[in-house]
Amino acid sequence: MADNSFSDGIPSDSLEAAKNASNTEKLADQVMQNPQVLAALQERLDSVSHTPSSYIETLPKAVKRRINALKQLQVKCAHIEAKFYEEVHDLERKYAALYQPLFDKRREFITGDAEPTDAESEWHSENEEEDKLAGDIKNKAVIAEKEAAAAEEPNPKGIPEFWFTIFRNVDMLSELVQEYDEPILKHLQDIKVKFSDPGQPMSFVLEFHFESNDYFTNSVLTKTYKMKSEPDKADPFSFEGPEIVDCDGCTIDWKKGKNVTVKTIKKKQKHKGRGTVRTITKQVPNDSFFNFFSPLKASGDGESLDEDSEFTLASDFEIGHFFRERIVPRAVLYFTGEAIEDDDNFEEGEEGEEEELEGDEEGEDEDDAEINPKV
Repeated sequence: MADNSFSDGIPSDSLEAAKNASNTEKLADQVMQNPQVLAALQERLDSVSHTPSSYIETLPKAVKRRINALKQLQVKCAHIEAKFYEEVHDLERKYAALYQPLFDKRREFITGDAEPTDAESEWHSENEEEDKLAGDIKNKAVIAEKEAAAAEEPNPKGIPEFWFTIFRNVDMLSELVQEYDEPILKHLQDIKVKFSDPGQPMSFVLEFHFESNDYFTNSVLTKTYKMKSEPDKADPFSFEGPEIVDCDGCTIDWKKGKNVTVKTIKKKQKHKGRGTVRTITKQVPNDSFFNFFSPLKASGDGESLDEDSEFTLASDFEIGHFFRERIVPRAVLYFTGEAIEDDDNFEEGEEGEEEELEGDEEGEDEDDAEINPKV
């Protein structure tokens, strides 16, 4: 009987393997001739070759070791940068003391406690030459008429509603102000920035000074912003300078019936057994600028905040920084709108669409009646 395992001296298994290899090569040739397949492969190779991390992985161990040494140097640079910002904070404190006499005089002019001299009130406008030319061609009758009209103009004390006008002019602030906040903010006389003392943790305090009013007994409301100027141990390369990490507000001593941060609502309750209905009142939070002094606390126990809380806290930090860096140092320019025009020259990034969600709590909205705080 003939042996079927050999053909012309070649094992049948070897013949089958050779046949399969030949078919695989033919299939590979067909695939590689497909332009779409080639383009996909090339795109994948390009993406891999252009990824920095993938390139680093291809480097020899000796080179990787040197890169790790560079990272050690970078961390040391970050700590030196932190010291730099600490000294900047010391300089801010030093120059804040030099600015303060000018800000004190600004407050006196705003409140009317002092009147500027002619020299202090002289200001050369950009249209000064045009104004001078126009004045030269006016006849004496027109000048006399204007002088008479000027004499009849009212002369209020100081600069009325100075800080309130700034709130109204600046979008970031006006968005926080409700209609019932406005009469309170008209009593605002000054905003100051106080820096932390030498040797103390980095922070600054915003002081809002109010004249006597019918809403609360405080003469000063404060907001303290705590800052950190050191690289994070877990991510030292993210350090870009001091950042606000937490803030504390203050207690507002509201007069009876004047607290605009809460509202009283009436709610009807039906007795399950007797079917009788009674009306109860309760206080619930109310939108107001003065919630600014009751801020959300940053999580200090390692637990992360939800997305809405993180956004609220980040917005609060941004507002505090804006008061410190822009509003207080350049108040008159935000009052006149000149600083706002300068800010508008910078393009803003695109904002994501916000979706407002409305919901009710067990149908309470249908029966609730709002009682507005007295203003």
